[in-house]
Amino acid sequence: MIRINEIRLSLDEEEITLRQKAAKILKINEKYIESLTIYKKSVDARKKDDVHFTYSVDVIITLDEIQITKKCKSNKVQIVEPYKYELPENKRVSDYRPVVVGFGPAGMFAGLILAQSGLRPIILERGKDVDSRTRDVNRFWQTRELNEESNVQFGEGGAGTFSDGKLTTGIKSPFIKKILQELYEAGAPEEILYSSKPHIGTDRLAIVVKNIRKKIESLGGEVRLECKLEKLIAANGFIHGITYSHKNEIIDLEADSVIMAIGHSARDTVEMLYNMGVEIMQKPFSVGARIEHPQKLINEAQYGKFAGHKKLGAADYKLACHGLHERGAYTFCMCPGGTVVAAASEKECVIVNGMSSLARDGENANSALLVGIEPKDFPSSHPLAGIYYQREIEHKAYELAGSNYNAPAQLVGDFLKGIESKALGNVNPTCPTGVSLTNLDYCLPQRVSATMKSAIVEMDKKLNGFNLYDAVLTAPETRSSSSVRILRDDLLQCNIRGVYPCGEGAGYAGGIISAAVDGVKCAHAVLGDEH
Repeated sequence: MIRINEIRLSLDEEEITLRQKAAKILKINEKYIESLTIYKKSVDARKKDDVHFTYSVDVIITLDEIQITKKCKSNKVQIVEPYKYELPENKRVSDYRPVVVGFGPAGMFAGLILAQSGLRPIILERGKDVDSRTRDVNRFWQTRELNEESNVQFGEGGAGTFSDGKLTTGIKSPFIKKILQELYEAGAPEEILYSSKPHIGTDRLAIVVKNIRKKIESLGGEVRLECKLEKLIAANGFIHGITYSHKNEIIDLEADSVIMAIGHSARDTVEMLYNMGVEIMQKPFSVGARIEHPQKLINEAQYGKFAGHKKLGAADYKLACHGLHERGAYTFCMCPGGTVVAAASEKECVIVNGMSSLARDGENANSALLVGIEPKDFPSSHPLAGIYYQREIEHKAYELAGSNYNAPAQLVGDFLKGIESKALGNVNPTCPTGVSLTNLDYCLPQRVSATMKSAIVEMDKKLNGFNLYDAVLTAPETRSSSSVRILRDDLLQCNIRGVYPCGEGAGYAGGIISAAVDGVKCAHAVLGDEH
């Protein structure tokens, strides 16, 4: 197979012309191209007067590939092998079925790989199925009645289900293609297979999650919903089983392999592991707020005169800078045409996140604006001090906004001046529980708000209009990543043998794809365990 990189199409050219352009680069007649598939597609908006698409394509030809690639003499052309994922050899000799705790991206893909290997995994998820969970989330947004076991953080699909479904990642792994293919087969749009910034959308994620669960079940696996892990049964440093609860019933289950894909909000489970003697260390995390702008402003800043072109859709951005005292600030999980999400999972705590539909057609753009928090900033040296620090910020935000699950919010202009906001401007906040205008300095750590103020000014130099006075900051965003790391060795096991800390909650991932990749890695580790 031949891969051709850097094929350019204007916004007015159709993808059907890729075949013609590929033939021209290869210096062959189009009729010799047997098939052409898009490998990568991206928007090049570096020059605002020349916004266009750039493609990499894979072609299969009926001619000699080596001869043709030599003849065309182009550094854009290379011969590649088609990607193929192969399950590792199953060296496991145990009679017990492996257990996976958590059915977010890490747990889903750990369970899927184990099921495809014939091991019939048992997967426990403390929350409800995605449809029931969606009803509970909507009820919370409408009535402020929080279900601590079924919410934006807990339930089938994990926290990623109520997000943009963003599939970008900074990691490199041969498993990414496998994950994207499985997501596509489960109902995600085909473009995730080649887009440089793939996303699924909140509305499509529910379908995808259900289909992955059904696939696992069709292969002999079980997904047991509303089943909360209560404790590990361990002796002499080895796992022997688990205890979990289901609707007030306590159940013991024998197991010698347990993948702990618990997510970053299962704080009670982390405390249980710590009290059992599982080795846990502090880990850096980030704190900040969601910043909302009119999507039209972002489109114009990124695409200039091409803003609004039907092929471009809603523009995104990714910004970073160093603020005061070299403390980093950056945008994260930018949701074009999206909404801010009230994402509490504990009583009397407020947190926000962002999500958008596949169409990304909302009026506002929102993104997390975050500041890094290092362990030296934590209140103590206790391994779980970061969790307690997060909770303190979230409870302070709850009280500041009126103790009714409103989120505290402030206009960017007022935030920069350090004055309390009294009225909204031209940007309407989208947080579904509502917002209470205030001064975010009262709930965010001083070093965080100071760095955010510096960053907003600097980021406006990179994206015109970022410091728009009427833009709205809604706080706090505290769950972008875990504040702990559950230690594991080269076999991906913790100090209780047979327990595999996995994914974002264990401190080894930071998004849907990286969590899914870690789930695959842990499944491979279980398959390679000969004991």
